[in-house]
Amino acid sequence: MENLILVLLLVIGLPGGIILGYFLRKFIAQKQIASAEAKAEKLLASAYSQKKEILLQAKDEALKIKEEAKREEKERLKKIEDLEQKLRKKEEIVDAKGISLERKETELLKRENQLKKTEEEITKLKQEADRKLEEIAGFSKDQAQEILLKKVEEEVKEDLAKKIKVLEEQAKEEAEKKAREIIATAIQRIAAEHTTETTISTVSLPSDEMKGRIIGREGRNIQAFEKVTGVDLIVDDTPEVVVISCFDPVRRAIAKRALEKLILDGRIQPARIEEMVKKAEKEIEAEIKEAGERAVFETGVKGLHPDLIKLLGRLKFRTSYGQNVLKHSIEVAHIAGILAAEIGADVEAIKKAALLHDIGKALDHEISGSHAQISRDIARKYGLDERIVHAIEAHHEEVEPQTKEAALLATIESLILQAADAISASRPGARRETLEAYIKRLAELENIANSFKGVEKAYAIQAGREIRVIVKPEDISDLEAVKLSRDIAAKIEKELEYPGQIKVNVIRETRAVEFAK
Repeated sequence: MENLILVLLLVIGLPGGIILGYFLRKFIAQKQIASAEAKAEKLLASAYSQKKEILLQAKDEALKIKEEAKREEKERLKKIEDLEQKLRKKEEIVDAKGISLERKETELLKRENQLKKTEEEITKLKQEADRKLEEIAGFSKDQAQEILLKKVEEEVKEDLAKKIKVLEEQAKEEAEKKAREIIATAIQRIAAEHTTETTISTVSLPSDEMKGRIIGREGRNIQAFEKVTGVDLIVDDTPEVVVISCFDPVRRAIAKRALEKLILDGRIQPARIEEMVKKAEKEIEAEIKEAGERAVFETGVKGLHPDLIKLLGRLKFRTSYGQNVLKHSIEVAHIAGILAAEIGADVEAIKKAALLHDIGKALDHEISGSHAQISRDIARKYGLDERIVHAIEAHHEEVEPQTKEAALLATIESLILQAADAISASRPGARRETLEAYIKRLAELENIANSFKGVEKAYAIQAGREIRVIVKPEDISDLEAVKLSRDIAAKIEKELEYPGQIKVNVIRETRAVEFAK
């Protein structure tokens, strides 16, 4: 029963609760709507007020921009007006100048007309004066002009010759002074000894009995020695001396060293000769290598191929006119380096070319051609710089030094090497000359001078370093004597080979003789 009552209550109360909840929700919703409407009205009011403020600000900004634009426009208008005023003033100035120029032009035209009239009057007066002068002198204008020009030409020619002579002497003095300073500095810093050029070597013997042992039974020892060494062994009546003769200095040095060893050993026979020659060859090879390395070290030349150093060492056994070729090459390298440093050239390249300039003499017995050409081919074979190759081949002027702008360095190196080689070869005591070659050179020197017209006598003096030429005064004038000296010097340079330089001294003497009666 109780349960039934509870169910009834639930059935009756459930719709009531639903109705009550509905009205309650409706009330709440209406409240929320009213609140939202109030907020919306507030927001609209706020937005409207902000909009008014923005519009006011925008109007203010627009007014400011408008005022600024008006102000700028006024400034521009003012500037334009100023420019227009300036242009008007300039136009007025230009117009004034134009008027002034027109006036000046008119005045110039008047003056030009006056000048033309004056020139015409002067021309007439000149023609009249020329006509009167021709009548007085008896010559036409062209004839007088020709005579005057000839006279002036003769005077100018003589003055020009004198001036040229003075300038040449001054230039020579300056050039010689500077050259002497540089060359003297180079020579003073270099000193080298000389040796006698020869193709034979002598070996001292302890006694004359040793000669028989050297010759051997039926000459077998001497034949074996000559066959192995490639030299001629001369055993003559000279006491306690035998002579080794050979044009190749290295072979001659090997033979001398081997013979000295055989004499000390005392056992001289073909087998022992071959053994000693092989030992001597090894010793000479080591000496050659050492000499080449010493030369490279002494001159400070770097980057040479080992075979080049060996060839350089062979020059120790070669002489030229009594001058040891290796010492000469070292000396030339030092002199060339000093000269190059003085004039600001490439010292390293020039010293390398100078050290190797005579390397062809190490092989000139084996290869045909001049030593300069052989030296060039050797340098090119071992990949040396073309500037160095050219300097080597041109050091005796067998080829002309290059003169192209691209080869300027080669030209400088060639000329410095020529100068250094000449200094080393021609300095006092450097070289000796055979009597026959010396006499022949002096005779050729005198013959060259005598071959010129007007030469009366010629004498080679100062060991061939000066040629004194006496001319006929009636055939050669003073000015022609200057030209003659230059012509003789040019012919000597062309036809003769000589160390150093030769002074050409032309003497013209005039004598006046009269008898008092």
